[in-house]
Amino acid sequence: MPEPGNQAATPPTRPRISGEVLAFILSLIWLGLLVVAFRVLGLQGRQISDTLGLIVVALAVFLPVALIWLAVLVLRAAREMRDESIRLHATVEGMRRGWIRDQQAAGLALKPTVEEKLDEIAAAQRSTESRLAMFTTSRAALARPALLPLTPGIATANSALDGSQPVLALENPLPLTDPIEPGDFIRALHFPENETDDEGFAALRRAMQHHATAELIRAAQDVLTTLSQEGIYMDDLRPDRARPEIWRAFAQGARGREVAALGGIRDRSCLALTNARMRSDPVFRDAAHRFLRAFDRQFTPFEAQANDGEIARFAETRSARAFMLLGRVTGIFG
Repeated sequence: MPEPGNQAATPPTRPRISGEVLAFILSLIWLGLLVVAFRVLGLQGRQISDTLGLIVVALAVFLPVALIWLAVLVLRAAREMRDESIRLHATVEGMRRGWIRDQQAAGLALKPTVEEKLDEIAAAQRSTESRLAMFTTSRAALARPALLPLTPGIATANSALDGSQPVLALENPLPLTDPIEPGDFIRALHFPENETDDEGFAALRRAMQHHATAELIRAAQDVLTTLSQEGIYMDDLRPDRARPEIWRAFAQGARGREVAALGGIRDRSCLALTNARMRSDPVFRDAAHRFLRAFDRQFTPFEAQANDGEIARFAETRSARAFMLLGRVTGIFG
């Protein structure tokens, strides 16, 4: 049974006699009437023809025939346009109905998936809260700092392989007065790659013996942890590299357009998520400003003793990329 919407779209049935046949019949009738008229008039008809001229006779004979065929052609074009309009309307209506069916099917299929994802997120949050409650920061002075996965359900080693930043339980031994080596400073602010990164943990322990550096590392840890909750990982970012002299200019107090190249983060989604978190989360906003201040204070003495290669390596650390991202969001690069 056809749908009600398709009944109006069905082209009308054409008449049994086409317009061309009807025009041909009318032309023959007209010519036949002319022949009959001249035979009836006889000589009088020939006198009329001589009087009015051959032109008038030709017009009288062929003009009606031309008008008949012209009318037929006009009617034929109008009929074709009407049929084409009906077919186009039927096609558009079919596409509209198909699109509506697809949207309804997609909505029905998406609803269970969304509910499952929400349940998974809620379970992950509960798991994270349980792990944080059980986690303790008490460690021996020389013990290796423990790793806590940022993503629930993923082991520590796997989280390091897929680029996630670990949350570190950092020690706070007695501070040292000796300046920290640039290599240890760089390695510590990049954080250990995984639980087997002995060199990274050793550099981190040495860096944590300096009070100012330890403050920067903790501030960076807080920022990286919060950003990871938004799905932003520093290993995934590919910032534009700034020349070492621009980093040195920043360490010497330059701000604004002069150091704009340091804001090399171009990922719009990361910038938007970070900006939204800064606006909605006052705790993260305070942590970000604390990190930026600590970074500014500690980068100056590092720049004074580091060469250009070490500055270039430092710019690739996770903490430096977090500084680029937050600096771009807060507008310190102009």
